[in-house]
Amino acid sequence: MKDIIDLELLTDIVKTPGAPGYESRIRNRVIEEIKDLVDEWYIDHIGNLICVKKGSKNPDGKKLMYAAHLDEISFMVTHIDDAGFLKFHTLGGFDPKTLTSMRVIVHGKEDLPGVMGCKPIHIMSPEERTKAPKISDFYIDLGLSKEEVEKYVSVGDTITRKQEIIQMGNLINGKSFDNRLSVYILIETLKQLKTIPYDLYAVFTVQEEVGLRGASVASHGINPDFGIAIDVTIANDTPGVPGHEKVTELGKGTAVKIFDASTICDYRMVDFLKRTATNSEITWQSEILTAGGTDTAGIQRMGKNGAIAGALSIPLRYVHQVIETAHPEDIKSTIDLLVKASESIDTYNWEHR
Repeated sequence: MKDIIDLELLTDIVKTPGAPGYESRIRNRVIEEIKDLVDEWYIDHIGNLICVKKGSKNPDGKKLMYAAHLDEISFMVTHIDDAGFLKFHTLGGFDPKTLTSMRVIVHGKEDLPGVMGCKPIHIMSPEERTKAPKISDFYIDLGLSKEEVEKYVSVGDTITRKQEIIQMGNLINGKSFDNRLSVYILIETLKQLKTIPYDLYAVFTVQEEVGLRGASVASHGINPDFGIAIDVTIANDTPGVPGHEKVTELGKGTAVKIFDASTICDYRMVDFLKRTATNSEITWQSEILTAGGTDTAGIQRMGKNGAIAGALSIPLRYVHQVIETAHPEDIKSTIDLLVKASESIDTYNWEHR
């Protein structure tokens, strides 16, 4: 597995916190990796990290934008009760049934470990036992009194999940693969790029999980001609799921997005990515996701002229749950295709047809 991906770097990226709107720690970690790989980098007002690599033959000033969002689904403290337990609000979409007994880190004046709790099944009524839990049923236990908690924690502090990456057979398993896998992929792509025809804007975006906000701002400022978002997608290749609901499968390569609930990808970008992958012998699969969306929508719509936009997605089991699972080969194929696409984007006929 060490020959496929840099697991040490990926682990460091995954464990560095970054709730929506509070991405500074993970952004600073990314800056350490990319500052010597690009011609310039800057941070815009909303917090996007924008990295520019100049093209070698670009008389028309063409711009290519890549987007990988920094933020992870998280929580925010809304209340501290008299016994020191925390109530919270979600930042991004969670499946409540996956939260029971999950370890978390509360990012106050110091990082404090905690655990999510709810009423034990032993004292639930028969009606309660048959109902799915709600976010409001949960609290966070820090093991401290209210007085001790208030020394470190305030309403508005953010909370992230605490999980380690493990190797599990041929796969890797950990938290916040959405979208730290893509952050890792974009860093590795910048490391491998040499000569590219068009100016590349590699953007590590903010606040994707709460409405594609960073990508929309970045695209409006950059006004790219072309754009590719890098994100994860659902791999329902598990027992009990019929073939037509699988979306993607682990180990079948990077997924070329065709459609999701926020974007109909430009047919030219879809064709370009498929052709590039096939001609370069890079393993790929198609993705049609009938719910959910990615930064592709912000890239496509928010530039002043619109953009020819698409996306590459990493298949993921257990998306938006306590842990997520990916195949290293799918990560590698995404990097490989981004590199090839960056180097050959000027060879494709982009005229409408």
